[in-house]
Amino acid sequence: MKKIGFDNQKYLEMQSKRIKERISQFGDKLYLEFGGKLFDDYHASRVLPGFAPDSKLQMLLQIKEDAEIVFAINASHINSNKIRQDLNISYQEDVIRLINEFTRIGLYVSSVVITQYAPSKLITQFQNKLKKINIRVYHHYTIEGYPTDSKKIISKEGFGRNDFIETTRPLVVVTAPGPGSGKMATCLSQLYHEHLRGTRAGYAKYETFPIWNLPLDHPSNLAYEAATADLNDVNMIDPYHLNAYGKITVNYNRDIEIFPVLKNIFEEIYGSCPYASPTDMGVNMIGSAIVDDHVIQEAGKQEIIRRYYDSFNRYCNEICDINELNKQKLIMGKAHIDLEDRKCVKKAHDAEKHYKVYSGAIDCLDGTIVTGRTTDLMGACSSVLINTLKYLAHIDQDVHIIQTELIEPIQSLKTEYLGSQNPRLHANEILIALCISAQQNENARKALSCLNQLQGLQAHITCDLSTVDLNTYSQLGIQVTYESNRK
Repeated sequence: MKKIGFDNQKYLEMQSKRIKERISQFGDKLYLEFGGKLFDDYHASRVLPGFAPDSKLQMLLQIKEDAEIVFAINASHINSNKIRQDLNISYQEDVIRLINEFTRIGLYVSSVVITQYAPSKLITQFQNKLKKINIRVYHHYTIEGYPTDSKKIISKEGFGRNDFIETTRPLVVVTAPGPGSGKMATCLSQLYHEHLRGTRAGYAKYETFPIWNLPLDHPSNLAYEAATADLNDVNMIDPYHLNAYGKITVNYNRDIEIFPVLKNIFEEIYGSCPYASPTDMGVNMIGSAIVDDHVIQEAGKQEIIRRYYDSFNRYCNEICDINELNKQKLIMGKAHIDLEDRKCVKKAHDAEKHYKVYSGAIDCLDGTIVTGRTTDLMGACSSVLINTLKYLAHIDQDVHIIQTELIEPIQSLKTEYLGSQNPRLHANEILIALCISAQQNENARKALSCLNQLQGLQAHITCDLSTVDLNTYSQLGIQVTYESNRK
C-alpha cells in the first residue's frame, strides 16, 4: 500500500478558509496568482503523497460564481515550443486543453495574456486558435530593468505599455501552464492599470512551493528547486519576513526580488503596503497539512533524483546546457542522496551488468523490484512491464503469457511495411499483443486485469526511451526515469 504523508481533506478546508479571509481584506477586486498547476498538479502529488492533483481546482469550484480565470503564457515558451514534461504536450496546447476543461466544469475563463510579447508566426497561430474559441488575447511587454528598476516599471514606459486585461468578477485567478510564464508581473501590471481607472484592487499569491514553514533544505523545497532548474530559481530565507517578525521562512528568489516593486505599487496606490514580506503575500497552507514528515521527505528525495535524470537526458539531447545538470547535482548533494537511492536504478544497473544488455526495473508497492531485459522480441521497457504484470498477477516469471506467433507478425509489419529499423515491440505494442493473447490465455487475462495496479509505481530503464514508450508509461501512471546516450 502506498504510504500517505499528507491530509488532503484537512488541506482543502484550511486553504479555502485562508483564501476567503484574504479576499475579505480587499475591496473591489483581488488578483490571486495561482502558482504551480491549477489542474493535474502531478509534481505536488508526487512530493506530497496524499495530495490530490486537482485539489486547487476543487477549492476554486467552491467560489466559482465570483471568480474568473486569466491564463498567462510567455512568448518565448510559445516560440520554443516548450513542453510540459508530465503530459508531453506544449505549453500552448496545455492552455487550450485547460480552457476547454475548465469551461466544461463550469469555471469562467475570460482571457489569455501573452507576456514578453513580440510578434511571430507561432504566436499568431496560437492567437487565432484562441479567438476561434472566443477567448480574448492581451499582450504584455518586456520591461527593461525588470524587476529592479521600480520607477521605470511603475510608469507609462513600464506597466503602462501593457494591455489592460478587462475583467468582470471580484476574484481574478491568474494561472499558467508552467513556471516562468509571468503570472506575478501580470497581476502587478493589473494593479497599476486598475489604480489609473479608480478601482481598489489587491493582490495575493497562492504558491504551492516552496513550502514557507518548512526548512530551506527540506527535500520538498529542494525538489521544487530541482523542478525549476531550467529557470535557475533558488529557494531563499525571506529577509523581509526575518526583519519584520524575527522568524525564518522560505521563499524563492523571484518573489523576493519583486517584493520592493509590489511594495512600491501598494504605497503609491494606498499610501502603505499591507504586506511586510513576500511570505505575507502568500496564502499557502500546505505545510500545515503534512501528517508524516518522514514519508514527505522520502518522496521529495525521489523527485530530486527523477529531476536529475530529466536534466541528464535534456543535456544528452542538447536541450539544456551543463549548468542545469550541475545544479541538479548540487541539489542532490544538499539532500545527501545519490542516484542509487532510487532503488529501481540500482536494480536496473545490476540487471544490465548480469545480462549484458539494456535492462529495466519497476519498484512495486510491496517493496519487490521486478526486472526485465532487452530480448529479440521486446525492448527493456516492454520486457519489464510484462514481467511486472506477471508478478502482480501471481504468475511465474518463466511462464509465457504472449505467444511468439502473435509478436512476430507485428515485428514484420514494423520492419517490412512501416520502415522501422527496430523490430522489438514498444510498450504499447506489447500491451496490444497481451490483449489479443488474453482472448485465449487465462494468464494473459489475469495479467491484463492488473494494469490499474501500475499507477504510482517507480521504474528505471538503462537506455534511451522513445516517445511512444514514455507516453505509454505516463498513461499507465508509472513514474519512469531513463538514461540517454549512456556510454
